[in-house]
Amino acid sequence: MAGLLLRGIKKTYGTVKVLHGIDLDIKSGEFIVFVGPSGCGKSTLLRLIAGLEDITAGTLQIDGEVVNQLAPSKRGIAMVFQSYALYPHMTVYDNMAFGMKLAKGHSQDEIDKRVRQAADVLQITPYLDRLPKQLSGGQRQRVAIGRAIVRDPKVFLFDEPLSNLDAALRVQTRIEINKLHESMPGVTMIYVTHDQVEAMTLADRIVVLNAGRVEQVGAPMELYHNPDNLFVARFLGSPSMNTIPCVIESGGSDPRVKPDGCASIPVKATIPASAAGTKGTFGVRPEDLEITTGDFSIFRGTVDIVEQLGEVTLIYVDVGTTEPVVAKIANDIPVAKGDKVALTTELRHLHVFDEKGIAYPRT
Repeated sequence: MAGLLLRGIKKTYGTVKVLHGIDLDIKSGEFIVFVGPSGCGKSTLLRLIAGLEDITAGTLQIDGEVVNQLAPSKRGIAMVFQSYALYPHMTVYDNMAFGMKLAKGHSQDEIDKRVRQAADVLQITPYLDRLPKQLSGGQRQRVAIGRAIVRDPKVFLFDEPLSNLDAALRVQTRIEINKLHESMPGVTMIYVTHDQVEAMTLADRIVVLNAGRVEQVGAPMELYHNPDNLFVARFLGSPSMNTIPCVIESGGSDPRVKPDGCASIPVKATIPASAAGTKGTFGVRPEDLEITTGDFSIFRGTVDIVEQLGEVTLIYVDVGTTEPVVAKIANDIPVAKGDKVALTTELRHLHVFDEKGIAYPRT
């Protein structure tokens, strides 16, 4: 199928700068997820790739061809929108076949074959004669995906396709999209979401966007374990990483930090000796913390809130900092509001960021 090359992509609306120079290499057959908070530019970037918006500056190549001035219909892409955008008066079959009929050059037998193949892959064959109003939300979204499949595009674009579904349907449809990608080797897919669970479970690589800039690109677990900066560290993970201001006490061969309200802590990070005495940020993920009765602990405080989620329990511990420290512990550990607890973790789980929020590499 097709790879994409983005160089210096910028987008402005009047004096408002939305994208500030995006550089990306997307390989043929990859499943790429754009993720970030609302307003970060991820949907705008997708629309530039689709040709629904004009590129202000930069170059976009699809399958080696510069497509900046190419009409959307000529780019070999198919897009699945947040809204299903189905024709209410047409059957499922006709909705899926409509694009091929408009394009012309396809025989009725070819159209019928592609529609039925796509319906079979998406398990919507029994619904081909129904109208959209007779379908559930998840079924409608599968029809919208099927309409894209029958066009046999070079690139699939998904713009938050699961946001209108309830939690159970989101999980089910997410699994179906994953299976769809596996069943279509070589097909490039680009998926936009603000949901980090979708990003982590679907992507070959995640592109984390913030305020129109790329913060980091990488495999899901690479970004989770080794975030380049504070933004990525806080954005990926639920609950988000605990981050506390700290002072870098020493670097070099014996790096140590002192988080606010805590004792000095040794860390496994490459911190230059010259950083001693500077301010930074200390981080640890809630799932890496555990309650301890031993001598060594990272935090000590009072349990302020207990959230029992079934499979795990979240405890919010007041350690004297502005925000409580959150720990994700096993659901069978007895803990109650008001309890005094000590929290610890293995040193390899600790993160340290400099004054600008850039991560010191972990060792």
